[in-house]
Amino acid sequence: MADIKREIERKYESDESGLPDLTGVAGVEAVIDKGVAHLDATYYDTVDERLAASALTLRRRTGGSDAGWHLKFPVTPGVRDEIQAPLSDTVPRALAGLVRSRVRDAELRPVVRLRSDRDVRHLVDGDGRLLAEVSVDAVRAERLTEEGGSAQWTEIEVELADGGDPAFLDKVDKRLRKAGVRPSGSASKLARALAETAPEKKRRPAATGDPVTAGDHVLAYVRAQRDAIVEFDPAVRRDVEDSVHSMRVATRRMRSTFKSFGKILDRAVTDPIGDELKWLAGELGVDRDREVLNERLSAALDQVPSTLVSGPVAERLAAWAGDRPGGASGRLIGILDSRRYLALLDAFDTLLADPPLLKAAGKKPGKVIPKAVKKDFAKVSALVGQALELDPGTDRDVAIHEARKKTKRTRYAAEAARPALGKPAKDLVKSMKSLQNLLGEHQDSVMARGTLRELSAVAHAAGESAFTYGLLYGREEHRAATVEAELPGFWDEVKDAAADL
Repeated sequence: MADIKREIERKYESDESGLPDLTGVAGVEAVIDKGVAHLDATYYDTVDERLAASALTLRRRTGGSDAGWHLKFPVTPGVRDEIQAPLSDTVPRALAGLVRSRVRDAELRPVVRLRSDRDVRHLVDGDGRLLAEVSVDAVRAERLTEEGGSAQWTEIEVELADGGDPAFLDKVDKRLRKAGVRPSGSASKLARALAETAPEKKRRPAATGDPVTAGDHVLAYVRAQRDAIVEFDPAVRRDVEDSVHSMRVATRRMRSTFKSFGKILDRAVTDPIGDELKWLAGELGVDRDREVLNERLSAALDQVPSTLVSGPVAERLAAWAGDRPGGASGRLIGILDSRRYLALLDAFDTLLADPPLLKAAGKKPGKVIPKAVKKDFAKVSALVGQALELDPGTDRDVAIHEARKKTKRTRYAAEAARPALGKPAKDLVKSMKSLQNLLGEHQDSVMARGTLRELSAVAHAAGESAFTYGLLYGREEHRAATVEAELPGFWDEVKDAAADL
């Protein structure tokens, strides 16, 4: 099992003067010389440097106190999650899986070797507690591809101690700047090595400008969802909280965009991708939907006085939910490793590289995009109107559920429209999100009541009392009725927001 560590650090340029005196930093009682460590790291990537393009680093390092394999994911500037694995001759399987959404079928191979002489100092407080590790690194970089190339430089690195206060780094930064030391222009040693050893023909092209046409805006939104799916892949594998839900939302956003903007992107091309997105969302939801429903029912049961709990209700609910071991399920990781999923990621790249743009894509966004959003909103309006005319019961439940699905689609279309349309689109996103939450509460109640009927039947068959299930059912029924009572007035407010688009 790989170990995970959050790394919080800052890098600075260094010259022949070396490390300034840091004894004056507030809170530092002593600066302890820990000697020089000799580090030898080989960084792995694909031929086209896909990991580097995503600011990921994968290395095999010897020397120092943490020899082994290290995979680093960016969190925020200066903060990375480092996943460690024991030293071996080949890339550990666990780490290879975490970069598969970027690498796919490409080979991971050595691209850069960095050898560093690290002169280490520990900053400690009055109790001898480590506050930060400061090092002066003399780095020699060698590109391991056919083009060769080498570089060398010296830098200062300040890494916060585990569990330390990030504000301490500001104090060190102030002292370093006062001594004339300036922040590094590169986010990492690897980034600098790649930049300084790359042949001219491999320099990265400049980023494209802001979107101009309607097609530009839609493609920017699609690209953002592609990037989200790829980036959430390793988080799902690591079972990071809310990662499955976030990845699933990205698949829905992209699929919805294809449908909403069918006048801009040719649906003959996007519909097959949309079908695969529907499959992926379904697979991601297998565990997620039951987990959310279990949380709802468990919370509701916790609110029932113990004198009204008859029979092993909590045990039956837990059995229905199933035990969920730590880490993503093997089934879900299998999906993310499947040929079908990897082919879908390739399809995203192909579509964005050669988008199936229709004539309307070249027009001004202010004319084309609002029309698509209004069309989606009209569908929501028709379904909400239908629901309000129906009597409480199954038909109304179905109409409200369909309205909720169309509400999400309108919300996503308005999100895509925001950069082009500004405040009117922003206001509509807010209104659609609120409506989605309201209608979602109703649908969750419908699903909860269905589950309670099933659990009640199982309990009754086992000779247990069904009283508590009936009590919970009644409370869920009341929650749904409350939503239905609020909907007419809420809907009037939503229509006002849509009228400004």
